[in-house]
Amino acid sequence: MFPEYREQITQLRISDLNFVRLYEKHNALDQKIRHMEAHIEPSTHEEIEQLKKEKLLAKDALYNILKKTASTGQ
Repeated sequence: MFPEYREQITQLRISDLNFVRLYEKHNALDQKIRHMEAHIEPSTHEEIEQLKKEKLLAKDALYNILKKTASTGQ
């Protein structure tokens, strides 16, 4: 996710608690979705779609933080 921001991600995972929470939420949702799609966890199509929307919101929030910190040089 966001290879062009790899260094920033590393720094933010150390220094920004909000970023860490969003990053972990995104990864947890990604894993849950993969398990549901692989039928490891029971689910409905609607549940998977809802989780995908939540994951996208988390990814958008992460991207916004990355863009903001890139423009401020942090």
